[in-house]
Amino acid sequence: MVHEASSPDALTRPFAAAGSAQVPAPQPAPDGRPEAAWISRPATPIAGAATGPLAGLRFAVKDNIDVAGLPTTAACPAFAYAPEAHATVVQRLLAAGASVAGKTNLDQFACGLNGSRSPYGAVPNSFDARYVSGGSSSGSAYAVATGQVDFSLGTDTAGSGRVPAGLNNIVGLKPSKGLISAKGVVPAAQSVDCVSIFAPTVALAARVLACAMGPDAGDPYSRRLDLVRTPLPARFRFGVPQPLEFHGDALAAAAFERAIAQLRELGGEPVSVDYAPLARAAGLLYDSALVAERYAAVRPFFDAHEAEVIEPVRGILARGRSFDAADLVDAQTQLQALGQQAAAMWAGIDVLLVPTAPTHCTLDAMRAEPVRRNSELGHYTNFVNLLDYAALSVPASLRPDGLPFGVTFIGPCGSDFRLAELGQRFHHATGLPMGATGGPLPAPEPPVWPPLAEGEAMPIAVVGAHLTGMPLNHQLIARGAVRVEATTTAPHYRLYALPGTTPPKPGLQREPGNGVPIALEVWNVPRAEVGAFLAQIPPPLGLGSVELADGRWVHSFICEAHALQGAEDVSAHGGWRAYIASRSA
Repeated sequence: MVHEASSPDALTRPFAAAGSAQVPAPQPAPDGRPEAAWISRPATPIAGAATGPLAGLRFAVKDNIDVAGLPTTAACPAFAYAPEAHATVVQRLLAAGASVAGKTNLDQFACGLNGSRSPYGAVPNSFDARYVSGGSSSGSAYAVATGQVDFSLGTDTAGSGRVPAGLNNIVGLKPSKGLISAKGVVPAAQSVDCVSIFAPTVALAARVLACAMGPDAGDPYSRRLDLVRTPLPARFRFGVPQPLEFHGDALAAAAFERAIAQLRELGGEPVSVDYAPLARAAGLLYDSALVAERYAAVRPFFDAHEAEVIEPVRGILARGRSFDAADLVDAQTQLQALGQQAAAMWAGIDVLLVPTAPTHCTLDAMRAEPVRRNSELGHYTNFVNLLDYAALSVPASLRPDGLPFGVTFIGPCGSDFRLAELGQRFHHATGLPMGATGGPLPAPEPPVWPPLAEGEAMPIAVVGAHLTGMPLNHQLIARGAVRVEATTTAPHYRLYALPGTTPPKPGLQREPGNGVPIALEVWNVPRAEVGAFLAQIPPPLGLGSVELADGRWVHSFICEAHALQGAEDVSAHGGWRAYIASRSA
């Protein structure tokens, strides 16, 4: 459920007609006020498809991502233009059934991590308006944290899709580079840009990713990736940076120690990781010739309208002019060397755990020292895209001063859905409310895994202990299986509780003329894993076929007839889950 803002008219700004070269001046900057989260918000959302996996949901779009019918400003009025088409990612989400609620504020040209570098106003923190929201995707995070939309899109070059999530008690999913198309996105540094996702829960963020991802010939950095389809083992190792830096924030340091303890409870073993190569890689983003890519992204506009760009964004972009091609080659070579040094850590860990942001910062403190304070917020984020990692920021706790603290799980390229499986378990173990709404987290959802291509999987129907949430479901998940649908058999089956089985298991038998529909789930099991999965299925169960309610036949487990002698007929319950629930009751 989403909640309307108290004053929609205040959030809707007039813009010139499409194709016009004129754009109105920004409204007076409402620093620290909720309406600063939005740049444009139509009276009626731009509707998505009537059906689809995201049908009925509304999302906000960071205003450096094109939405046809709404200007793209990148938080610079002089830069504004009227796009003729949706960005690829927006089009895919509309096709999945979601609707666009409007365009959100950002640090100008996505250059900042604090949310105060915009002529449209500084976006407040959703828990305390005296503090920064985090940026550059400030408005997108605020809209989700306050329940105004179901999810939102941001971008992430140096942490913009993670820092605002950590500071506002929501989830920030920064996908592997190239997984989501950036066509129709105003670049910040095109070779490392990612479209990011904000959501109140990990499950929703992962569902949005599954709908948004896919190669796109229109994006030169789009690519096909080999995505991990299995969770971490029950016992796993997570890296902890050494030394740790919290810039004097004792509450953040204590919160991170609690997060380490929470991850231990989920089966993790902490392993110290030398942070030096990661820190040196992070430093190259702004303190080397790599910053020239920031300037190159908007060079024609910036060269003609430099005075229209606010400080300190102007100074950052202008610095990009001072490097030559040889400087850039040197910086890229340094980055490659640091990447090789950093890669050694993956031999000793399964995932890296870092604070999403090592401290909070008030708006006043940010204005007083904009460069230093902004740099502090990015202490644990800047290296991730440069080194081609995936990352997921997840709420961890609320500090004694009432401000949120988040952690980020980082993994190698392609580990996006594995991080989401771990992130959901961690998030739900915290008992935190959703965003700043005060509402409780919903029940955890089955893990979302990337779809398997046609021919890569065998559909197998399960009716008993392998159902979602049941004792043997982990055997499917461990093999990278993906749940396709929940349905029933044709009305020709009986279900029996087999005696003496641990955990309790049913037997399914086809009895035309004497059957009923039995609830089941269909899972796509990777063909390479089918043999190993079937080896875990003991007699008297075996692989056969079952007819579904719509007449399709799929592989399933059937039971040898002799094992049904004396078994209890539980068909009246309509399925194994209902039968088990009746026993518990």
